Amino acid sequence: MDEFRKELNELLVNTFWSILKVEERALKDDHGLNLSINEYHLIETVGNSGPEGITIGDIAQKLQIAPPSVTVSVNKLQTKGYVKKRRAKLDGRVVYVTLTERGAKVNRLHQHFHTRMVNDMTSDLDAQEREVLLRGLRKLSAFFER
Repeated sequence: MDEFRKELNELLVNTFWSILKVEERALKDDHGLNLSINEYHLIETVGNSGPEGITIGDIAQKLQIAPPSVTVSVNKLQTKGYVKKRRAKLDGRVVYVTLTERGAKVNRLHQHFHTRMVNDMTSDLDAQEREVLLRGLRKLSAFFER
C-alpha cells in the first residue's frame, strides 16, 4: 500500500472511531446520559420519522441492521422511557415506534451536539476549503452508498 492510501486508511478509520467516541462521551459527560451510540442513532431515526412514528422494519432498513436487533433495542429504550410502541389499528402485527418527551429531549441534545461539532470543525476553514471538503465528502459518501 502506498503512503497516500496508507494515510487515507488511517485517517478514515481514526476519524470514524473518534467521532463516535467524542459523540458518546460528550452526551454522557454534558448531560449525564448513559446511552450507547447505537441507541442515540435509533432515537434519532425515530425522531426523524415524524409524529406518526416508524415501524421496526423501517428502522431496521434505515440503520441497516436486522429487525430482531431493532426489536431488542426498542424494548430496552422503551424500558428506559425514551420510546413508546403502539400497534397499528388496521393490522395489529404492525408496531409503530415514537419518541416520548424524554426521547425527544435526548434527540434535541444529540442534534445540538452535531451542530456544535460541525461548527467547531469548520470554524477555521475559508470558503474554498469548505467547498473542497464538501466535494470530497460527497464523493466519499457516494462511494459508500453503492
